[in-house]
Amino acid sequence: MTAAVLDRPAMDRPLRAPLTRLLASELRWILRRPRTIIAIVLLSLVPVLIGVGTVIAGNAGVGPGTANGPNSLFTNLIGNGFVLPILSLTLLLAMLLPLLGAMSAADALAGESNHGTLRGLLVAPVSRARLLGVKAFGVAAVVFIATVAIALVGLITGVVLVGTDGLITLSGNTLSFGDALGRIGIAILWVSFQVWAVSAIALAVSAFTEHPLVVMAATLAGALVFAILTVIPQLDWIQPYLLTTGWTSLTDVLRDPMPWDGLIDSTLKAACYLVIGLSAAYARLAGKDG
Repeated sequence: MTAAVLDRPAMDRPLRAPLTRLLASELRWILRRPRTIIAIVLLSLVPVLIGVGTVIAGNAGVGPGTANGPNSLFTNLIGNGFVLPILSLTLLLAMLLPLLGAMSAADALAGESNHGTLRGLLVAPVSRARLLGVKAFGVAAVVFIATVAIALVGLITGVVLVGTDGLITLSGNTLSFGDALGRIGIAILWVSFQVWAVSAIALAVSAFTEHPLVVMAATLAGALVFAILTVIPQLDWIQPYLLTTGWTSLTDVLRDPMPWDGLIDSTLKAACYLVIGLSAAYARLAGKDG
């Protein structure tokens, strides 16, 4: 009798699923969404379009340039295929990759709430922090998979269509194949982290609404506001605090030696946005009834 009484509380406690099982289940769930797969495939086609355009420009007699700025990436791409992954990530970071992160964040909470499945998750014996962590992992996984896919397709397209004898940097030096892959890897990690920061803010918005379109509209509106604030001289004091002002640092991976100041500063800035977004989302979920 004593043993039965002592074991009763243990039997009454709900069983907690292993975290790895929850993460794997979330990953399988998001990768089964047709719109997620379609979005990743469409973004991966951007390097192919740029590569084809570069071949046409090369046949027209346009040669590589040495100027700095966004246009220099296009001119340096001719005969320099390793630039294509970084160029593609630079262009997509401006809008489409953050939009993909916002779409995933909208599906994670607002979409679940709209379909009524979030209520079941909130009343389940799982902590709100654990739930938010699983959802944030799903969003981060989508962003990372898309970034890797873009870079991989860009690398293959650049080598096949554009051709390369190594990575010719904006400084005029030529890096080896291994060094070029290392620079591309740094670009993948840096871009993913920047988009994670945007996705965290979108996840916070998603926690406050049941309409996924509201999340995507808010993300687009925020991107437009940041772009406007960036070009107003009278508001230059606020520009160091804007997440998007550091995104031009991605081109630093194409310099030799590679300057780290801009990359590190923008990473720290993105970390602040990431913490703010996840904190706001958790605060909302913690006070939300099932």
